[in-house]
Amino acid sequence: MRKESILITGAGGQIGTVLTKALQEKYGAENVLATDLREIKLPNTRTDTLNVLDKDRMTELVVENRVTQIYHLAAILSAKGEEKPRFTWNINMEGLFNVLDIARDHKVEKIFHPSSIAAFGPDTPRENTPQVTPATPTTVYGISKMAGEFWGNYYFLRYGVDIRSLRYPGIIGHRSLPGGGTTDYAVHIYHSAVKGEDFEVFLSENTSLPMIYMDDAIRATLELMEAPKEKITIRDSYNLAGMTFSPAEIVASIKREFPEFKATYKSNPLRQSIAESWPKSIDDSKATEDWGWQPNYDLEKMTKDMIMNLRKKYSLKQSA
Repeated sequence: MRKESILITGAGGQIGTVLTKALQEKYGAENVLATDLREIKLPNTRTDTLNVLDKDRMTELVVENRVTQIYHLAAILSAKGEEKPRFTWNINMEGLFNVLDIARDHKVEKIFHPSSIAAFGPDTPRENTPQVTPATPTTVYGISKMAGEFWGNYYFLRYGVDIRSLRYPGIIGHRSLPGGGTTDYAVHIYHSAVKGEDFEVFLSENTSLPMIYMDDAIRATLELMEAPKEKITIRDSYNLAGMTFSPAEIVASIKREFPEFKATYKSNPLRQSIAESWPKSIDDSKATEDWGWQPNYDLEKMTKDMIMNLRKKYSLKQSA
């Protein structure tokens, strides 16, 4: 296998911490550089601090490390983004422009830039949302993701930058906590259940949203990036699906493992309005057709795996 040199931005986030490990396992820890705005504490990992607005520093890291692939994860998410819209736009877009320009100017071979179901909106069909469909995002995060999709496609067509992207649904995992998204409840609820705590959901009980287990999300990312260039027909962003469920359904799934678990519902107006502008289910048949995507986890399988791993995590903490 030809040697790769990987740069990750936003490596300290929910996806970044897990993706960093997966890339280390695939390419060797010495060939992966994990960066974030703040110091990252990951064992046996090459790390550096990087503000994605600092193009000169990013360029230095790319040149010094002879980077062949960039995974650009740094972004401010949906709910957090609404607190500071212009700041969010600046971080999400200028950071991406820096990555795209550096990839073009220094011949970086592949770029991964995630999009999100937040790029859709109230005019998008909510059931089985098609790959190509009207998109009128109503959050600054969603607007920046849709704009980022367009710019990625532009840099591919204009400059030949091999950029690849997935529209992630809500991501659920046991290894790290999310940071300001509308689907965050679906991670925190498992932690509360395993710790024997009640949980208050910030969405109404029947608000169905597309979700994906972290293991599937990471595998999809690697499969997309490993696919032959000629197989990639979507240069804005591929739809990606795992499962769809409501808060009531995830609570029922957890109660099969913890019958005494109690959840209440107190809809947060901002998060509820965001959720209601997003799809309920996703058509990801184009990803299946182009590079063979298939999810491994449904709600029940995910719940069992989450609870098993969180039990281990909290039993270790209690015994420490």
